[in-house]
Amino acid sequence: MFENLTDKLNVAFKKLKGHGKLTQKNIEVGLKDVRLALLEADVHYKVVKDLIASIRERAIGQEVLSSLTPGQQVVKIVNEELAQLMGSTHEGLCLTGSKPAVVMFVGLQGSGKTTTAGKLAKFLMGQHHSPYLVPADPYRPAAIEQLKKIGNQVGAEVFPATQDMDPIDICRDALHTARQMGLDTLLIDTAGRLHVDEALMAELSRIKETVHPSDILLVADAMTGQDAVNMAKAFNDALDIGGVILTKMEGDARGGAAISIKAVTSKPIRFIGVGEQLDALEPFHPDRMASRILGMGDILSLIEKAQTTIDEKKAQELEKKLRRSEFTLEDFRDQMSQIRKMGSLEELLTMIPGMGKLKQLKQFKVDDGELVRITAIIDSMTVRERRNHNIINASRRKRIAGGSGTTVQEVNQLLKNYVQVHKMIKKLYKGGPHTFGRGMLPF
Repeated sequence: MFENLTDKLNVAFKKLKGHGKLTQKNIEVGLKDVRLALLEADVHYKVVKDLIASIRERAIGQEVLSSLTPGQQVVKIVNEELAQLMGSTHEGLCLTGSKPAVVMFVGLQGSGKTTTAGKLAKFLMGQHHSPYLVPADPYRPAAIEQLKKIGNQVGAEVFPATQDMDPIDICRDALHTARQMGLDTLLIDTAGRLHVDEALMAELSRIKETVHPSDILLVADAMTGQDAVNMAKAFNDALDIGGVILTKMEGDARGGAAISIKAVTSKPIRFIGVGEQLDALEPFHPDRMASRILGMGDILSLIEKAQTTIDEKKAQELEKKLRRSEFTLEDFRDQMSQIRKMGSLEELLTMIPGMGKLKQLKQFKVDDGELVRITAIIDSMTVRERRNHNIINASRRKRIAGGSGTTVQEVNQLLKNYVQVHKMIKKLYKGGPHTFGRGMLPF
């Protein structure tokens, strides 16, 4: 995420930090580099102009010129101005009014509305809401079936629409059914087009007038850059949207849409899609995103991911085992599973402050498939083998490799890694418990 922009900004900041004392000329040269980096990242040119003006006004004042660490002070200013530009604070969904609260998903075809509706349903269920998914796109082949399948995967109710129904009737009937069922949130997946047209906007306006949504969310593909910004403006002008969900953020190396949308439309980014899995939806925090863009990590989001993923009961059991040095291969496998649920290893590493700037990290592509292989190897062991690795001799290793579809060398490497982790845990817990993340390994 934002890799290209982060690299270019860090080059500009490195030049500024190289000066013990900054002059107005130094700052102007640095701002020129920042400006070019933002334009190359497909940030809207008016947004770049206003941002640079705000940074310049603060950077050329006494705040920087009289600072003992002027280079760091400029970075701080850029960070704060970027966060301000993207909205300063996280704005959640608007679910006010009578129940069920209605949320409309709008956007062009292919932006990911249907999958995002399912992701938000899963997110809301984790917040103790009872969402009702409504397939209001009878035009696209299999759109209704797709939402039914997603609803089944996340465990959410789906309105039984058919392709011969009118979208307005679907929404009206779904609202009535949701009230009867006592569900508190209606998530309407509307139709899309390949481009903005009058017929689409007229249909969406009729749905809006019929169900009176508490929130209208535009779903836009982050990788389309300025096209996403222009599309957001068109939908906002026609429907007065409440906010934006940017999809495919994990593949957006530039970041132009994320930085520009709030400034152009005055509407906040509510969530970002960071993967294909149905739990790969994150609330958008402008201050945290600014830190990630500048390569400063996002430790708060990492902690939140851990808190929502880690089973508290299992964490307490593991902590007791660690204290007694009873950490088995089964526990090792469970920890790998917890990490996999948190998302891509590469993405998790970039959330750690300072890691995003390491050249070694860019050269080292983390193989998420390694976690899958570890799980397969341990699952191919007997219960006795998992609980006592010392009995795993040469013949057992050969059998385990055959059962897991791996090689004996890979089995050997896993056992070697496990022994090293086991030794490290013993050392850490010698003389009492320590303070690394509760229920997580000290990797």
